[in-house]
Amino acid sequence: MPDSADVLPVLAEVVRSGFTEGHHRGSLVVLAADGSVDLTLGAPARPIFPRSCNKPFQAVATLKAGLPIEGELLALAAASHSGESFHLDGVRTILAGAGLTPEDLQTPPDLPLDPTEAEHLLAAGGTRAPLLMNCSGKHAAWLAASKANGWETASYLDPGHPIQQLAKEALEEASGESIAALGTDGCGAPLHAVSLVGLARAYRSLLLAEPGTPQRRVADAMRAHPQYVAGTRRPDTWLMQAVPGALSKMGAEGVQAVALPDGRALAFKIDDGAGRVLGPVLAAVLRRLGLDDAVLERIGAAPLHGGAAVVGEIRAVL
Repeated sequence: MPDSADVLPVLAEVVRSGFTEGHHRGSLVVLAADGSVDLTLGAPARPIFPRSCNKPFQAVATLKAGLPIEGELLALAAASHSGESFHLDGVRTILAGAGLTPEDLQTPPDLPLDPTEAEHLLAAGGTRAPLLMNCSGKHAAWLAASKANGWETASYLDPGHPIQQLAKEALEEASGESIAALGTDGCGAPLHAVSLVGLARAYRSLLLAEPGTPQRRVADAMRAHPQYVAGTRRPDTWLMQAVPGALSKMGAEGVQAVALPDGRALAFKIDDGAGRVLGPVLAAVLRRLGLDDAVLERIGAAPLHGGAAVVGEIRAVL
């Protein structure tokens, strides 16, 4: 099994002024509507850390713990939010419902994920704060679920904590795989590794779950409130708004997972972790699957600038 970037296929190239100055390699899997493997590139059976693509299953854990959370707040529990005002208000609402405050969050102090929101915050004299960190919705839901069950809130990020055990079990059940490795995510939470095949299978399972189950409730909340999953200026939101029934979530280090309402699903990872490649590759894969929507132009656009002019682009090679 390959373990070096030089044996993985090129998924995108960097073209400036007509000259190809770089390549991004990676792995990809596409599942057919019946769940069978339809396309593979690279090493999609190799375990990876899905990073924030694990968040829907971490939200499933809060429901299995009995937290009465629905709608946009449930979507926020599965989010990598942009730090827009409605995101922050939602996190405060989740916490307040459990008698908690943003001071209970153990997310690292951060600026909003969205550059525009970060610029506005800094211009107004704001500083980094745990509430602003893009994972604060997930953390707030974990805290609220812990409080509701009488579990310790100070140790909610311990891998042995009941809420983290539920998150691990939710991912294993959905992916059909045992966790291959345990790490620590950027927000300080436990991070579980599965393969890209398992990740695509897990997203497919969310859409195909029976209505009313924790898995389907998370999928339905994300699709009904996509702006809470990401933000108003983010590709995951654009895709879910434009393609009814689609479920889309990105993760750090160049990971993306999508499930379509007809049962097809995909997952890929850019080996060097470059997030700038996600849009072009995602748009190219969806076109290859026959999706024809103007939103793909928006998602796939990755221009390169020379001064004030566009002089090139990052483009998928699929």
